[in-house]
Amino acid sequence: MVQALEQLFLRWNLDSTWASVLAYGINSVLIAGISSLILFLIYLFILKPSLRHVKDGKHHWISILRESKVFHYLFWLVPILILRIYANSFPVYAEQVQKVLFICIEVMILLTLNAIINAVDSLYLTFEISKKKPIKGLLQVMKIILAIVGTILILAEVLDKSPAILLGGLGALTAFLTIVFKDTLLGFVAGVQIATNDIVRIGDWIEMPKYEANGDVIEIALNIVKVRNFDRTITTIPAYALISESFKNWRGMESSGGRRIKRVLYLDINSVSFCTDEMLDSFEHIALIRDYVRSKRQEIAEYNLSIQADAASPVNGRHLTNIGTFRMYIKTYLQQHPGIHQGMTLLVRQLPTEGRGVPLEVYAFTNDTRWVRYEDIQSDIFDHLFAVAPQFGLRIFQELTGFDVRDGSDALIHREN
Repeated sequence: MVQALEQLFLRWNLDSTWASVLAYGINSVLIAGISSLILFLIYLFILKPSLRHVKDGKHHWISILRESKVFHYLFWLVPILILRIYANSFPVYAEQVQKVLFICIEVMILLTLNAIINAVDSLYLTFEISKKKPIKGLLQVMKIILAIVGTILILAEVLDKSPAILLGGLGALTAFLTIVFKDTLLGFVAGVQIATNDIVRIGDWIEMPKYEANGDVIEIALNIVKVRNFDRTITTIPAYALISESFKNWRGMESSGGRRIKRVLYLDINSVSFCTDEMLDSFEHIALIRDYVRSKRQEIAEYNLSIQADAASPVNGRHLTNIGTFRMYIKTYLQQHPGIHQGMTLLVRQLPTEGRGVPLEVYAFTNDTRWVRYEDIQSDIFDHLFAVAPQFGLRIFQELTGFDVRDGSDALIHREN
């Protein structure tokens, strides 16, 4: 087209220099006009309708493509392709222009494909399966492969060599690349095993003391796993560490519907005693254990009568103890508690003493796994047990304090006086 315009201007008796300048100028203006017209049409019929769908809240995938800049890169790829078509219109620098435009096209295609991968990742996260089967690591591997292939093609174009020659030379760098991308390869292997064996999901609460991680998994990438701790800090764990090292995943607890209470109540051993008749009479006024106390009193009385036990000493025969009755009260109380899961293990047991009183362990499960609600239920239960223990003649054990020493001294002085 440039030559045709130049010949036309020469027939109009213009100077050859001016004819050439005008021909190239008009050709450039026409190319720019065509490119602008096509860009305007793309905006009018593609970008603008997509923006309308985004504002209306329809087709959220269009919004994801837009936010990932897929349309942006495609938008600018068009004028480059048009310039590539008309590159032969510049015969003097046609080869150099075509090479530069070809490299630009490859770069824009790489950016577009990278944006599409990002869009796929964002779109996949909108589905519930993304928490069970994260694909971020796989997509990152695809980005790496895409970058390597794109770099080889661009270098082949710049050096004017066949890509096969560069690929052949790349084989000699395999050992070097293996060292450089060691973490990436380990991360990829770990990602496959994590997804295949369902080891961890996004949203799982995991605990890994070595990395000071204790919180929810928010991202599973190629090389790292991000954990948002409960103090709102972010801990990054090497993905391969989840395969090679031990960690605790609380998903089983959350999915079971019950969260364990395993706490010890220490009782002063000096307050443990056999129950007197007066104590048993008072226990019968406690609704939760009324039937238990009555049936036990009758059972023990019949047994002691059958063996003719000497009632002068409580050592003879069988007798209820305040700690045993209190243990039965705790068990019955938990069985009636609305916050305790009745379909899971529930027991109150006595642990070996270790010099800190008699330990009674409450082992049960709440029916709400939420942390705040779990702590509320657990605290309410022990608030009640601390307050009710004296009703059974028991004292809660605690280490000696200054108040205890002062009270003891005051009592001794009062006694002497």
